[in-house]
Amino acid sequence: MFLNPAWRGSGFEVIEAVTTATVLAQALKIVWYFITHGKINFKIFFHTGGMPSSHSASVAALATSVGLIDGWNSTPFAIALGLAAIVMYDAAGVRRAAGKMAGILNRITDDLYQHHSGDIPERLRELLGHTPFEVLVGCAFGAAVAMGIHSGGL
Repeated sequence: MFLNPAWRGSGFEVIEAVTTATVLAQALKIVWYFITHGKINFKIFFHTGGMPSSHSASVAALATSVGLIDGWNSTPFAIALGLAAIVMYDAAGVRRAAGKMAGILNRITDDLYQHHSGDIPERLRELLGHTPFEVLVGCAFGAAVAMGIHSGGL
């Protein structure tokens, strides 16, 4: 996309794949939000959570790009794949659970302050993680971006 052709197959290609996958995945969240809600919300670009998972897209692009350059049997690919697995597990597991807990705490706070006067505390962000499907789509998208950049088609 932006890479100097002389840098193809280098660390710069990996950086381009990760950056492109992340930015495009965040931009797709705006499109997905429009499809599901019927209105445009550019703030979604700067939020975590939602479809597709940009965290998953970035680490999938990283692992795919490293695999394409250094080989699927290389130590750098094994490291990138391990990192990708941790990030995707976290996105669909730990951060999703934290988002659900934030929702519960927000409802408890709303109920509590509905009957008591005083300063209402700031609401917690509820959309922190991803569904497994959002992670899967982000993963596939990131891998596709890396392959497109590596082949020179993107």
